[in-house]
Amino acid sequence: MTWNWGAVADFMPYFWKGLVVTLEALALGSLIAFALGLVWTLLMRTPTRWVRWPVGVCTEFVRDTPLLVQLFFLFYVLPEAGVTLSPLATGVLGLGLHYSTYTMQVYRAGIEAVPAGQWEAATALSLPVRRTWTAVILPQALRRVVPPLGNYVISMLKDTPMLMTIGVLEMLGRARLVSQQHFQFTEPLTVIGVAFVVVSYLASLLLRTLERRLVR
Repeated sequence: MTWNWGAVADFMPYFWKGLVVTLEALALGSLIAFALGLVWTLLMRTPTRWVRWPVGVCTEFVRDTPLLVQLFFLFYVLPEAGVTLSPLATGVLGLGLHYSTYTMQVYRAGIEAVPAGQWEAATALSLPVRRTWTAVILPQALRRVVPPLGNYVISMLKDTPMLMTIGVLEMLGRARLVSQQHFQFTEPLTVIGVAFVVVSYLASLLLRTLERRLVR
């Protein structure tokens, strides 16, 4: 086996296009996961059982089924119900929905870690419920959940190649396409592997910096 730098140079234009798609799916999927996860958490804390029960069942179902099955469902079944999304939009929605069930548990743990005295102090000050959450509880909880949320961002990055199965040409999809066209697999796949390591490491550094600033 010989290394061909020419094959690397030929692959790089395709790689950059795939990297943009990967980062776009990661960023949008993370936003959906963070937002929906918080919504699920707050709904699960409502006193109404008829709200908690459906949310609990749905999130447990999503968490216990493979991401690939969910992507196929969104891409192939939703159009039969009249809902048609582009491959990238479907992938972003699938990633966000799937990981929101995990971020929900992270938010739950962060909220439960807020000392009971903080809740009592807010009650003693007669703060409205909305003010209690936005000014007292959530700011303290968010400081505790940054590290585990960051871990799920990196996990989501490593799951983006699954979007290739519904036609999204992210990094691995581009590498696979070019490799099959030119019968050169070593160079494109090696570039992709190194890219995942570099992006994951940079994401880890960014999350550590954010964590340090929030702890201050």
